[in-house]
Amino acid sequence: MPGFPIHKASNMYLVKTPELIQNLFPNFIWRIPTSDKRIYLTFDDGPIPEVTPWVLDELTRYDAKATFFCVGENVERYPRIIERLREEGHALASHTNNHLSGWRTENIPYFHNVRRGANLVKSPIFRPPYGRIKPSQVPFLMRHYRIIMWDVLSGDFDPKTTEEQCLRNVINNTRAGSIIVFHDSIKSQHKLRYTLPRVLRHFTEEGYHFDPLTEEILEVSDPQKQRA
Repeated sequence: MPGFPIHKASNMYLVKTPELIQNLFPNFIWRIPTSDKRIYLTFDDGPIPEVTPWVLDELTRYDAKATFFCVGENVERYPRIIERLREEGHALASHTNNHLSGWRTENIPYFHNVRRGANLVKSPIFRPPYGRIKPSQVPFLMRHYRIIMWDVLSGDFDPKTTEEQCLRNVINNTRAGSIIVFHDSIKSQHKLRYTLPRVLRHFTEEGYHFDPLTEEILEVSDPQKQRA
């Protein structure tokens, strides 16, 4: 995110993205404005065979759909998982081609990397790794992609966060329309395997539905159109 590190592999991050930050960057999508009991699970960094198929099995148990922000290199490595994602009704989106930080990459190489990832998943929906892009990168990205952030960060990537705290991070901060970040990665899988089934069960019992971030949903939620 321009100028504000809210996601990195340490305990220096915000589980709940404050309204102030969301308002500072109004062109990004942080949550879906709705009063319906619908929430949006997202999974970053996959797909990988050690974790993603298990995630899909858990989602199927609850008739839940999600959005997978895929790293392009993994898309090329594991086409069968990508095929399964599509067949089971989940949304695919881009997370760059090889998980580049916008802060650490010159603009032109970064744009090419983002485009490569987007072409592989065939989607204009994009989330920058770590939520980090430079202000100088935003205009180009906004012209070509819908930039999806989040309002709830599970913390499954954080080695200092316990399984139970990861679960509480999600349950205590999620509301109707929340976009929640998990990671289908080796690093996160231990906490993910604990947290995801319990999140699915909890919110299903509360009457929630789990939807993918489709073009139709994002069209209605486009911040620029809402201000028009």
